[in-house]
Amino acid sequence: MKISRILIANRGEIAVRIMKTAAIMNIETVAIKTAVEPGAMYLSSADVIYDNTDDATDIPVFLDIEKLVAIALKTKANAIHPGYGFLAENAYFAQKCIDNKIIFIGPSPDAIYKMGNKTIARKIALAGGIPMAMGSEGNLANEEEAIVMAEKIGYPVIIKAASGGGGRGMRIVRKSDEMEKMFNIASKEAEKAFNDPSVFVEKYIENPKHIEFQILGDTKGNVIHLGERECSIQRKHQKLLEEAPSGALDDKLRKKMGTMAVQIAKAVNYHSAGTVEFLLDSEKNFYFMEMNTRIQVEHPVTEIITGIDLIEQQIRVANGEALSFKQEDIKLNGWAIECRINAEDVQAGFAPDPGKIESIFMPSDPCVRVDTGVQAGSSIVASYDSMIAKLIVKGKDRKEAIKNCKMALDKVWIKGTKTTLPFFRMLVRNPKFLDGNFTTAFIENLDKYYLNSEYEEMLAAWLATKLFVEENLNDDSISVDFKHGKEMSPWLLNKRINQF
Repeated sequence: MKISRILIANRGEIAVRIMKTAAIMNIETVAIKTAVEPGAMYLSSADVIYDNTDDATDIPVFLDIEKLVAIALKTKANAIHPGYGFLAENAYFAQKCIDNKIIFIGPSPDAIYKMGNKTIARKIALAGGIPMAMGSEGNLANEEEAIVMAEKIGYPVIIKAASGGGGRGMRIVRKSDEMEKMFNIASKEAEKAFNDPSVFVEKYIENPKHIEFQILGDTKGNVIHLGERECSIQRKHQKLLEEAPSGALDDKLRKKMGTMAVQIAKAVNYHSAGTVEFLLDSEKNFYFMEMNTRIQVEHPVTEIITGIDLIEQQIRVANGEALSFKQEDIKLNGWAIECRINAEDVQAGFAPDPGKIESIFMPSDPCVRVDTGVQAGSSIVASYDSMIAKLIVKGKDRKEAIKNCKMALDKVWIKGTKTTLPFFRMLVRNPKFLDGNFTTAFIENLDKYYLNSEYEEMLAAWLATKLFVEENLNDDSISVDFKHGKEMSPWLLNKRINQF
């Protein structure tokens, strides 16, 4: 059975992204219309719309396994793509699709379960000789067990949810009298987020880099990697900016880490797209952290430097096709950076700032790609994530990619909600970011001057744009679009700042 119609069990920009590739492959798509977002942008890209606006249940449709399977059957979709988030890493959902003769575009239920449970994943990695941070062999029953383990491996330690990721159910503990509080917080957060309160403890690696390898496998036993992504710019263990490749890796280290990432995937007979994540310390020692058994938010940067459409590969693998390339065929060309533009209040610790997008302008340039699920009139709703768009920029090397990223960020204009734009405009001009000398503690250690008040945020944006204009006065290929980007005009911002 070949895939002819895909139900997108997701929303927002990833739904739009999947539909674009499906259209190129002449595969029909089904989108779900919800009462929360009845006019969502992604609906306009689908071939079929299933109206679920009258659903009175308390469970969101994208988390309702029985409902999603029923919708697929009703709409004659013979495949389901879960995107990311929601049920993308739910082994039961994958099995339910298979039981109903629906193709699940993703790995096997067994691989999802084994890699989704972090304690099982740790055992698999250890059995394969993959470097690991010291930690508990299994889940911990209570804070007393956690204290015993922490004293054995040495503080600081980090408590992690056994069944989750994305920063939820994670707490750093630096001394024993913090353990009871942090253990209970992490466990309750894990139960709420993943319906599983199980947690474990491992040694906390201070100020590492976060490096992840993109994996592709097929059902014939072939597994390769497509290079790495640098994901160290993050807050609350959640990523904000990613780039590929990473300036921290040379060819020798890339080969070593990539080989071990493939080894982990092969250990669970992995097929589809997946990501093996590592921590890299200042001495270039790396430690396996987890495997995400789905497409990642940051997949576009890998697509840009490899020329491979990862969604297309997921669909082809789900169709039973073998990978059409081998490891030696993969070449990394150029550099790519992705900025996650979210509706968030930076001064409030990157708290979501839901609201209506009154107007939005994104740059159009050969070096820029924009993945988005919103348009003017769209609403960022509190019940879903706060992402507005992903701004992906490329260059022949890191220096050019950053230059192009500055240009692109200065042209973006979004009105109606607070966004992470001022943060990114500051970031791409920060000396530590420019020289690559940053870790996952970058935001934590960032001078609070940039983040403390709206006045300072505006001032930082104004100064950044002023410098940009002055640096490029003689460059006819670069311009700041004041017509669409009025909030970035140094003269207008200067006027506003002087009012304080």
